[in-house]
Amino acid sequence: MNRSGMGLLARVLLAGVLLLGCGQSFGDWVLGCRDDGDCADDQVCFVDGCGDPGRNLVVEVVPNPKEGLFAQDLRVDELRDQQTLLLSGPSTLRARVRVQGPTSSTAYSAPITLRISGESLLIPGVQRRQEASTLDPNAEGIYSLSVASGRYAVELLTANKELPPLSSSSDVQPGSSAMLDFLLPDPSQLVRLTARVLRYDKELMPADVPLEVQALDERKNPLTQRAEVNGPTGLFSLVLRRTDFERDSLTLRVTSTNDLVPQMLVHLDPSRALLEPILLPDYGEPVRLQGRVVDPQGKPVAGATLFVSGSVLGGGQYRSPQVESQGDGTFELLTLPSSPLGSNRELLLTILPRANSPAGSTETSIVVPRVSVSKLGDVVCQQRRKVEGTVLGPVGSLPAAGVLVEATLLKEVAGTPRPASSRVEALRRTDEAGHFELWLDPGVYRFDFTSLENLPRFSRIVTVHPWVSPPPATPQEVSVTLPKGRRVTGYVRLGEGSGQQPDVPNAALRFYRLVAVEGENSALLLGETTSNAAGAFSTTLPLP
Repeated sequence: MNRSGMGLLARVLLAGVLLLGCGQSFGDWVLGCRDDGDCADDQVCFVDGCGDPGRNLVVEVVPNPKEGLFAQDLRVDELRDQQTLLLSGPSTLRARVRVQGPTSSTAYSAPITLRISGESLLIPGVQRRQEASTLDPNAEGIYSLSVASGRYAVELLTANKELPPLSSSSDVQPGSSAMLDFLLPDPSQLVRLTARVLRYDKELMPADVPLEVQALDERKNPLTQRAEVNGPTGLFSLVLRRTDFERDSLTLRVTSTNDLVPQMLVHLDPSRALLEPILLPDYGEPVRLQGRVVDPQGKPVAGATLFVSGSVLGGGQYRSPQVESQGDGTFELLTLPSSPLGSNRELLLTILPRANSPAGSTETSIVVPRVSVSKLGDVVCQQRRKVEGTVLGPVGSLPAAGVLVEATLLKEVAGTPRPASSRVEALRRTDEAGHFELWLDPGVYRFDFTSLENLPRFSRIVTVHPWVSPPPATPQEVSVTLPKGRRVTGYVRLGEGSGQQPDVPNAALRFYRLVAVEGENSALLLGETTSNAAGAFSTTLPLP
């Protein structure tokens, strides 16, 4: 029987198993293929099922940011053994900034800051961020910034802190220019709000507590830039649009760079004059929180990261500085007192043990009284699941040694703490028997297998289930068979009319396959490489 027949038989048998509700291990695999043997002759087993390895591909190419050539994404309709990747010229985000006047608008010519954040147009999950802090306009009054191709949210900040931030969005295609128009408000329509910020007892804040104030709308979007509070006087000044005073409410966000000061929100009635100082709530003095981190067997957990977060006394939101547990599991961190009991506001102690430790991520509600030292005693971590398995090579089902195994978190499991690490690498590559093991928090993971031999990357989706009571005696098992690989070579070149050298040396290339994982569009990294001095590249991708 050929692979097509075997693949059909495997899918029929698997469907029967799933209908009977047996075999929990099968539930870890997406769409019923475990290796290439379950697929037709011209297909490869991917994380979303069997598919043509030469289709649904996108290549991310990062040519040379120093020369204004940022990442471009190229769709590959049909992969060939010899592949030329043709790039466009620089992609540019352009901004036209004007100031509204009584009857018309005029060009704004002072330096600006552009903050852009977004993602690839073609590769789901590939994030792109950039910031230019001192952009000057050209002779036509246009601000220009070279960027990667992508879909962006853009925030504009002026050097004049009294002018409000502006936002917009745009798609930037490879080799193209996207224009954004920003209109700053008419200066005659701006109103200065000056007020004082004091402690709850009407005293000035201590000198080591610098404060900043920013006005927000009902959705917590910024209406102003951040304004510094003058320490010796407590005064600050914000400039808002006249229309902002017609809102139902106005919120001031008060923040500090001091780690022992919470973020506080002060709600104002815009229709009333602000005659009295803004009094910040009494959030108490720092408390030394002491305790010991242990595993379920009572053994100390060393090197775990700990912090406290949540609502504190006075109602502000707080996150403490992070600390690590000592060799004997003990820790001490500075935090602020809890909100009063019965307020339905709690502080959470988060414990993030080291990767590949049997102790797992843990969140526990705590009460921190208003004292100088608070002792928690022993805090018990949850147990991670041990995941182990065997990696086989594509020929003869022989064990594959030297394979790097990584687990990347895709989704949390409801009712469990967020895993400590979004990516966990096995402590050792697979041994001569192809064996590997990992300790993981509950979650849905993509397991990536990277061989030292001339084989492509291989991935599987695995759900690491929470412990049940009592915990299972055996680890969760994951076994895979690596696919065969095809060598793909070619050149990275700039298209005609770019005005630059056609060959693109030292470009970083990443080959992705577009897939659907857990019902969401995603991208699977199949291989990566770098072009040489002549723009030539070579990589290994899956072969049916």
